Amino acid sequence: MAKPYHTQQSKKTEVKAMFDNIAPHYDMLNHTLSCNIDRLWRRCVVRIVARSNPRTILDLATGTGDLAINLSRHIPAAKVLGVDLSEGMLEVARRKVGELGLEDRVALEQGDGEHLNLETASVDVATVAFGVRNFGDLQAGLRELARVVRPGGKVVILEFSRPQNRVFRALYEFYSYKILPRIGGAVSHDKRAYEYLPESVGEFPLPPAFLEILSEAGFRNCRACSQTFGIAQIYIGER
Repeated sequence: MAKPYHTQQSKKTEVKAMFDNIAPHYDMLNHTLSCNIDRLWRRCVVRIVARSNPRTILDLATGTGDLAINLSRHIPAAKVLGVDLSEGMLEVARRKVGELGLEDRVALEQGDGEHLNLETASVDVATVAFGVRNFGDLQAGLRELARVVRPGGKVVILEFSRPQNRVFRALYEFYSYKILPRIGGAVSHDKRAYEYLPESVGEFPLPPAFLEILSEAGFRNCRACSQTFGIAQIYIGER
């Protein structure tokens, strides 16, 4: 199992510490290292979610709140709850929400995605952007999402993947394993965090396998939408 620091602590504990460490530089590095393509992927997620006209949205692993903020701004009738393990990331998210005056529509709280403090069937849509590969127990986290999404609701998950085109995959992996850790490490002073990123992507199930896991967790009509030559996937499952 890929972990950020390879200590004796649990993956969940290490992931929390990693995001606390890199929170001050996370947004700048995230957008720069992805050449802002991550913004386009989030917009796709927002469009998919908006089609359901949700009133309540859970954004799990909300991080610095980018997706939660975008959901709130484009679906103004919805209340968005962003949950994350890392208080460091949430501190950045709260500042951004406050600057935009969205406190009435976006709530943020620290929490464990495998043990959510939410009633069963209490949200219309649950989203996760670049977070499921960081779950300590992937199946447990997905089952918890299935528990809190109401019947007829859906989950929309944005996650990195491995391109299947061999030439493009070789270029992508060279960038991910050789370039990204050097830049990310130099700016964040935590090179190991940016070595963990490609390791965790490489370990994550391929789309067909992940769709099967999503189905086993309690979702139906599960499907994947490839993004940018397969660098990322948007997974959709109905409850």
